[in-house]
Amino acid sequence: MGSTLTADLRRDLITSSFSVETVSRLWGEEAAAALFRGHRLPALRALRKRREDGEPLTRAEALAALFVLNEPLERAEVDRALPQLGSQGAETLGLVGPTESGDLLRARLDLRPYSFVDTFGAGSWWILSDLGELALGHPLGEDHVLGIGGASTTLSGLMISKPIESALDLGTGCGIQALHASRHARRVVATDISERALWLAELNAELNAVDNIEFRLGSLFEPVLDERFDQIVSNPPFVITPRRDGVPLYEYRDGGLVGDALVQTVIQEAGDHLTPGGVAQLLGNWEYHSGAGPTVSGLDHVRSWVAPTGLDAWVIERELQDAALYAETWIRDGGTRPGTPQFDELYAAWLDDFDARGVTRVGFGYVLLRAPHTGQTGAEPLARYETLHGGRGDNPAGLGEYFQTALEGHDWQASLSDASLLTSVVTYAPDVTEERHYWPGQENPTVMTLRQGSGFARSVPLDTTLAALVGACDGDLTLGQLCGAIAHLLEVDEALLVADVLPRIRSLVDDGFLLPLR
Repeated sequence: MGSTLTADLRRDLITSSFSVETVSRLWGEEAAAALFRGHRLPALRALRKRREDGEPLTRAEALAALFVLNEPLERAEVDRALPQLGSQGAETLGLVGPTESGDLLRARLDLRPYSFVDTFGAGSWWILSDLGELALGHPLGEDHVLGIGGASTTLSGLMISKPIESALDLGTGCGIQALHASRHARRVVATDISERALWLAELNAELNAVDNIEFRLGSLFEPVLDERFDQIVSNPPFVITPRRDGVPLYEYRDGGLVGDALVQTVIQEAGDHLTPGGVAQLLGNWEYHSGAGPTVSGLDHVRSWVAPTGLDAWVIERELQDAALYAETWIRDGGTRPGTPQFDELYAAWLDDFDARGVTRVGFGYVLLRAPHTGQTGAEPLARYETLHGGRGDNPAGLGEYFQTALEGHDWQASLSDASLLTSVVTYAPDVTEERHYWPGQENPTVMTLRQGSGFARSVPLDTTLAALVGACDGDLTLGQLCGAIAHLLEVDEALLVADVLPRIRSLVDDGFLLPLR
């Protein structure tokens, strides 16, 4: 029954042109921008003006009013907007229900279009989730199933999307990461501790005609026991929450453990569920602690979690908040407004917890782990821990392709001795540019910088030697030939030049500035 109704809903959404492009045009740019900021009044005013002018709503407009703005509609309007499913079918699916007066229908779930671009091109889905605080008008319930937000789009953009056999979405929520993984994995397993989340995730897969995802109930890795996957993705419930009566424990963001122990657990157990060469990618928080000595970095915590696993690790801290700001952020996220007694009570609980455990700040970032390849022995695991607060480059399909290129480059250069590297040919990546600054009237530049257009928009200072070498990396000559020619031109000792530039060449390959050819 559910599959038939879901198919009817899918046909209605297709024929109504209920898409991101259509919805974004409904209320005008200013109203759409206000909606993105969490304010629906400008869009509601535009909707009401349409009605006052006597203009009938199009089907897409009616769906947007009902599910995006949470405006109640007459049953006849819902029937016109969903001619295949009908209002009765929408009630059976749990999409709508009667208002208190009983003469109108109101959304019971959030339903909105979602579009994206990945390495396979542009795509779009419709995503069901629970109504947000804006629509509800009160704080969220603890079993709330979150829709697509900033964290979920961040993780999907990080996802390496090369074709694989199997993927695991750990803590799937509304199922968005599993849907993304289904585009490059032949088989996907999606798990969650919430029965409601799994119901909505499975409904989203049906709604979008995706049939290669299996849904399983359970905590962390319990539902997959001894199974291994080529890829694990997880936006885990990593939010640090006080373990105190009266503090809401939202399933979508709280893993039931103290502090950052949930992220620690995922990191330490991921390797047991990866195939050789398999990759795990997740988001996480980590605490900075103060004690008798200096503050302990959150990245040092993560390093200590990873070290016993033997996995390759690339961890990037993208944001750092002090304890008070972190508490404020997540209390507001649950729908409790500042200036209320409830907010102050929760605020005190958070600050008391941080004080008791010596937490001064909390970092947020990305974790990429990789299991050793079959037969790989003796090599030191990759251990890359970076702080990259701020912007990033132009990555239309997300950062997944950048991570894949950088990892392949690292594997290539790490497998070569200095002598072998000198016999190799590299070329600069197509997004790399060189910037030069001159004192007025001077012939030689005073500052030279290599800039990356994609990835994290890194910049690398250049001296004359490295600038000459990178500039000549057009795919014709080996690095050894280039070093010899530059040493002759600059009248310096070739051995000393090689010793100086080779480590920097390796670093440029690691970061994707230089790409191996042969």
